[in-house]
Amino acid sequence: MMTLEIAEIPALGGTLALCPMPGRQGDYAGDLATLLAWRPALVLTMTSRLELASKGAGSMPADLAAAGVAWRHLPVPDFGTPRADTAALWPQISSEARALLADGGRVLAHCMGGCGRSGMAVLRLLVDGGEDPETALPRLRAARRCAVETKAQQRWASAR
Repeated sequence: MMTLEIAEIPALGGTLALCPMPGRQGDYAGDLATLLAWRPALVLTMTSRLELASKGAGSMPADLAAAGVAWRHLPVPDFGTPRADTAALWPQISSEARALLADGGRVLAHCMGGCGRSGMAVLRLLVDGGEDPETALPRLRAARRCAVETKAQQRWASAR
């Protein structure tokens, strides 16, 4: 089995990262171990609960809680942007993530493939932290080439 690939970049005094969904390649337990070894303070899940369950990762919220890792759920449709109810959660989650980063913490976002939705979330955190989107996106793509897949995702992530 392949090991979960975590792409990371320094950000706001801590480390931001994105990755595919644990279990996507069929080894949820191994991927969870890799994720936990990375020592995130916060994990942002950008997929639906159905997507989690479809890859054997339905227990991830409880597994992270048992390991003392904060978990926030921001379900976004594949290739999409947050709907109004999810977007309404963003300011609080962004503030929490940026506070953890400022304290030297590690924040990990994942979606199914670790590209579009998670890339959008990481880019938005960089922009919320004061980075220019024109600088932040190439920096993010240097770590994970596929980060942010659509123009709509780029627009949402670049909003100030």
